[in-house]
Amino acid sequence: MVSQVVATSREKVCKTGPIVLLGAPGAGKGTQARKITEAYHIPQISTGDLLRENVAKGTSLGLAAKAVMDRGELVPDQLVCDMVAKRLLEPDCAQGFILDGFPRTVAQAEWLDNFLNGKLFEGHPCKRMPPIVIDIAVGYNQLLRRLTGRRSCPTCGRIYNIYLQSPRVPDVCDAEGTKLVQRKDDTEEVISERLKTYERQTLPLLEYYRTKGRLQTLDGDRDPDQVAAQTLQAIEHGHRL
Repeated sequence: MVSQVVATSREKVCKTGPIVLLGAPGAGKGTQARKITEAYHIPQISTGDLLRENVAKGTSLGLAAKAVMDRGELVPDQLVCDMVAKRLLEPDCAQGFILDGFPRTVAQAEWLDNFLNGKLFEGHPCKRMPPIVIDIAVGYNQLLRRLTGRRSCPTCGRIYNIYLQSPRVPDVCDAEGTKLVQRKDDTEEVISERLKTYERQTLPLLEYYRTKGRLQTLDGDRDPDQVAAQTLQAIEHGHRL
Protein backbone atom coordinates (compact mmCIF):
# COMPACT_ATOMS: atom_id res chain seq x y z
CA MET A 1 0.00 0.00 0.00
CA VAL A 2 2.75 2.48 0.95
CA SER A 3 4.68 1.71 -2.25
CA GLN A 4 1.52 2.34 -4.31
CA VAL A 5 0.99 5.69 -2.63
CA VAL A 6 4.60 6.73 -3.15
CA ALA A 7 4.46 5.68 -6.80
CA THR A 8 1.36 7.84 -7.27
CA SER A 9 3.00 10.70 -5.39
CA ARG A 10 6.03 10.73 -7.72
CA GLU A 11 3.74 11.76 -10.55
CA LYS A 12 2.85 15.02 -8.79
CA VAL A 13 4.75 18.13 -7.80
CA CYS A 14 4.39 19.40 -4.25
CA LYS A 15 2.81 22.87 -4.32
CA THR A 16 3.27 24.00 -0.75
CA GLY A 17 4.93 21.34 1.37
CA PRO A 18 3.58 20.78 4.88
CA ILE A 19 1.74 23.72 6.45
CA VAL A 20 1.30 23.78 10.23
CA LEU A 21 -1.45 26.09 11.52
CA LEU A 22 -1.14 27.12 15.16
CA GLY A 23 -3.50 29.27 17.17
CA ALA A 24 -5.66 29.19 20.28
CA PRO A 25 -9.29 28.04 20.22
CA GLY A 26 -11.24 30.78 18.45
CA ALA A 27 -8.21 32.11 16.56
CA GLY A 28 -9.76 31.19 13.20
CA LYS A 29 -7.56 28.25 12.15
CA GLY A 30 -10.50 26.47 10.52
CA THR A 31 -11.43 29.53 8.46
CA GLN A 32 -7.85 30.03 7.28
CA ALA A 33 -7.42 26.32 6.52
CA ARG A 34 -10.44 26.51 4.20
CA LYS A 35 -8.94 29.56 2.46
CA ILE A 36 -5.64 27.71 1.91
CA THR A 37 -7.51 24.65 0.62
CA GLU A 38 -9.37 26.82 -1.90
CA ALA A 39 -6.16 28.49 -3.04
CA TYR A 40 -3.92 25.42 -3.34
CA HIS A 41 -6.35 22.48 -3.50
CA ILE A 42 -4.62 20.60 -0.70
CA PRO A 43 -6.32 18.77 2.19
CA GLN A 44 -6.84 20.06 5.71
CA ILE A 45 -5.90 17.39 8.24
CA SER A 46 -7.37 17.73 11.72
CA THR A 47 -6.26 15.26 14.38
CA GLY A 48 -9.70 15.52 15.96
CA ASP A 49 -11.32 14.47 12.68
CA LEU A 50 -8.74 11.69 12.22
CA LEU A 51 -9.47 10.33 15.68
CA ARG A 52 -13.23 10.37 15.18
CA GLU A 53 -12.90 8.78 11.73
CA ASN A 54 -10.68 5.96 12.97
CA VAL A 55 -12.99 5.25 15.91
CA ALA A 56 -16.09 5.32 13.68
CA LYS A 57 -14.52 2.95 11.12
CA GLY A 58 -13.24 0.60 13.81
CA THR A 59 -9.67 0.62 12.50
CA SER A 60 -6.96 -0.97 14.64
CA LEU A 61 -5.75 2.52 15.59
CA GLY A 62 -9.31 3.64 16.29
CA LEU A 63 -10.03 0.65 18.52
CA ALA A 64 -6.84 1.27 20.47
CA ALA A 65 -7.72 4.96 20.88
CA LYS A 66 -11.28 4.16 21.94
CA ALA A 67 -10.06 1.77 24.63
CA VAL A 68 -7.88 4.57 26.04
CA MET A 69 -10.68 7.16 25.90
CA ASP A 70 -13.16 4.75 27.51
CA ARG A 71 -10.80 4.63 30.50
CA GLY A 72 -10.97 8.41 30.68
CA GLU A 73 -7.34 8.82 29.62
CA LEU A 74 -5.73 11.01 26.98
CA VAL A 75 -4.84 9.34 23.68
CA PRO A 76 -1.03 8.90 23.76
CA ASP A 77 1.25 10.67 21.29
CA GLN A 78 2.26 7.46 19.53
CA LEU A 79 -1.33 6.62 18.55
CA VAL A 80 -1.97 10.15 17.30
CA CYS A 81 1.30 10.15 15.35
CA ASP A 82 0.49 6.77 13.78
CA MET A 83 -2.87 8.15 12.56
CA VAL A 84 -1.17 11.24 11.13
CA ALA A 85 1.52 9.13 9.42
CA LYS A 86 -1.05 6.94 7.71
CA ARG A 87 -3.03 9.98 6.55
CA LEU A 88 0.00 11.82 5.15
CA LEU A 89 0.84 8.86 2.91
CA GLU A 90 -2.51 9.07 1.10
CA PRO A 91 -2.37 10.33 -2.52
CA ASP A 92 -4.22 13.61 -1.92
CA CYS A 93 -1.33 14.81 0.30
CA ALA A 94 1.18 14.60 -2.56
CA GLN A 95 0.83 18.30 -3.44
CA GLY A 96 0.96 19.49 0.16
CA PHE A 97 -1.25 19.43 3.23
CA ILE A 98 -2.42 21.55 6.14
CA LEU A 99 -2.00 20.25 9.67
CA ASP A 100 -4.64 21.76 11.96
CA GLY A 101 -4.24 20.89 15.65
CA PHE A 102 -0.99 19.00 15.14
CA PRO A 103 1.66 19.16 16.43
CA ARG A 104 0.55 20.25 19.91
CA THR A 105 3.79 19.52 21.74
CA VAL A 106 7.52 19.67 21.08
CA ALA A 107 7.64 15.86 21.11
CA GLN A 108 5.05 15.76 18.30
CA ALA A 109 6.95 18.44 16.36
CA GLU A 110 10.15 16.42 16.61
CA TRP A 111 8.28 13.31 15.45
CA LEU A 112 6.90 15.25 12.45
CA ASP A 113 10.36 16.48 11.44
CA ASN A 114 11.74 12.94 11.65
CA PHE A 115 8.81 11.49 9.71
CA LEU A 116 9.09 14.05 6.89
CA ASN A 117 12.77 13.13 6.52
CA GLY A 118 12.38 9.41 7.12
CA LYS A 119 12.22 6.29 4.98
CA LEU A 120 8.41 6.03 4.92
CA PHE A 121 8.29 9.41 3.16
CA GLU A 122 10.94 8.41 0.62
CA GLY A 123 9.89 9.39 -2.90
CA HIS A 124 7.10 11.66 -1.67
CA PRO A 125 7.03 15.03 -3.52
CA CYS A 126 7.07 16.86 -0.16
CA LYS A 127 10.08 14.89 1.09
CA ARG A 128 12.52 17.02 3.10
CA MET A 129 10.37 20.15 2.72
CA PRO A 130 10.37 21.68 6.22
CA PRO A 131 6.96 22.76 7.51
CA ILE A 132 5.72 26.29 6.93
CA VAL A 133 4.57 27.17 10.45
CA ILE A 134 1.94 29.89 10.82
CA ASP A 135 0.79 31.08 14.24
CA ILE A 136 -2.47 33.05 14.19
CA ALA A 137 -2.15 35.29 17.23
CA VAL A 138 -5.31 36.75 18.77
CA GLY A 139 -5.57 38.76 21.98
CA TYR A 140 -7.04 37.07 25.05
CA ASN A 141 -10.05 39.41 25.34
CA GLN A 142 -10.86 39.00 21.65
CA LEU A 143 -10.75 35.22 21.99
CA LEU A 144 -13.16 35.42 24.92
CA ARG A 145 -15.58 37.54 22.87
CA ARG A 146 -15.41 35.15 19.94
CA LEU A 147 -15.98 32.04 22.05
CA THR A 148 -18.34 33.18 24.81
CA GLY A 149 -20.40 35.14 22.28
CA ARG A 150 -21.15 32.11 20.10
CA ARG A 151 -24.79 31.14 19.76
CA SER A 152 -26.34 28.61 17.39
CA CYS A 153 -29.77 27.84 16.03
CA PRO A 154 -30.87 24.33 17.08
CA THR A 155 -33.09 24.12 13.97
CA CYS A 156 -30.83 25.17 11.07
CA GLY A 157 -27.42 25.17 12.76
CA ARG A 158 -26.58 28.75 11.80
CA ILE A 159 -23.88 30.31 14.00
CA TYR A 160 -24.07 33.84 15.42
CA ASN A 161 -21.97 35.91 17.80
CA ILE A 162 -23.77 38.29 20.13
CA TYR A 163 -20.76 40.64 20.08
CA LEU A 164 -19.53 40.38 16.51
CA GLN A 165 -22.33 39.01 14.32
CA SER A 166 -25.58 39.31 16.23
CA PRO A 167 -29.04 38.29 14.96
CA ARG A 168 -31.57 41.03 14.09
CA VAL A 169 -33.63 40.10 17.16
CA PRO A 170 -31.54 39.28 20.26
CA ASP A 171 -31.22 35.52 20.92
CA VAL A 172 -33.48 34.60 17.97
CA CYS A 173 -32.41 33.02 14.64
CA ASP A 174 -32.97 35.34 11.66
CA ALA A 175 -34.04 32.44 9.43
CA GLU A 176 -36.02 30.18 11.73
CA GLY A 177 -37.23 32.43 14.54
CA THR A 178 -35.91 29.79 16.94
CA LYS A 179 -34.35 30.73 20.27
CA LEU A 180 -30.56 30.49 20.02
CA VAL A 181 -28.55 28.28 22.34
CA GLN A 182 -25.06 28.43 23.85
CA ARG A 183 -22.86 25.33 24.05
CA LYS A 184 -22.00 24.20 27.56
CA ASP A 185 -18.28 24.50 26.87
CA ASP A 186 -18.62 28.10 25.64
CA THR A 187 -18.93 29.56 29.14
CA GLU A 188 -16.24 31.99 30.28
CA GLU A 189 -14.99 29.66 33.04
CA VAL A 190 -14.47 26.71 30.68
CA ILE A 191 -12.96 28.81 27.90
CA SER A 192 -10.60 30.64 30.26
CA GLU A 193 -9.18 27.30 31.41
CA ARG A 194 -8.88 26.02 27.82
CA LEU A 195 -6.93 29.13 26.82
CA LYS A 196 -4.59 28.83 29.80
CA THR A 197 -3.96 25.15 28.97
CA TYR A 198 -3.28 26.01 25.33
CA GLU A 199 -0.79 28.71 26.30
CA ARG A 200 1.09 26.38 28.65
CA GLN A 201 1.32 23.64 26.02
CA THR A 202 2.11 25.87 23.06
CA LEU A 203 4.78 28.27 24.32
CA PRO A 204 7.53 25.59 24.12
CA LEU A 205 6.26 24.58 20.65
CA LEU A 206 6.43 28.17 19.40
CA GLU A 207 9.97 28.47 20.74
CA TYR A 208 10.90 25.18 19.03
CA TYR A 209 9.85 26.50 15.61
CA ARG A 210 11.18 30.01 16.31
CA THR A 211 14.61 28.56 17.05
CA LYS A 212 14.51 26.73 13.71
CA GLY A 213 13.58 29.97 11.92
CA ARG A 214 10.30 28.52 10.68
CA LEU A 215 7.74 30.46 12.74
CA GLN A 216 5.65 33.21 11.15
CA THR A 217 3.21 35.02 13.44
CA LEU A 218 0.14 36.75 11.98
CA ASP A 219 -2.27 39.28 13.47
CA GLY A 220 -5.44 37.24 13.89
CA ASP A 221 -7.39 40.21 15.32
CA ARG A 222 -7.91 41.52 11.79
CA ASP A 223 -10.82 40.84 9.44
CA PRO A 224 -10.78 37.18 8.22
CA ASP A 225 -10.11 38.25 4.62
CA GLN A 226 -7.14 40.36 5.75
CA VAL A 227 -5.83 37.42 7.78
CA ALA A 228 -6.28 35.20 4.71
CA ALA A 229 -4.16 37.59 2.64
CA GLN A 230 -1.46 37.48 5.34
CA THR A 231 -1.69 33.68 5.45
CA LEU A 232 -1.16 33.24 1.70
CA GLN A 233 1.76 35.68 1.82
CA ALA A 234 3.25 33.70 4.72
CA ILE A 235 3.06 30.51 2.65
CA GLU A 236 4.85 32.14 -0.26
CA HIS A 237 7.45 33.56 2.12
CA GLY A 238 7.85 30.16 3.75
CA HIS A 239 9.07 28.67 0.48
CA ARG A 240 12.02 31.05 0.58
CA LEU A 241 13.08 30.35 4.17
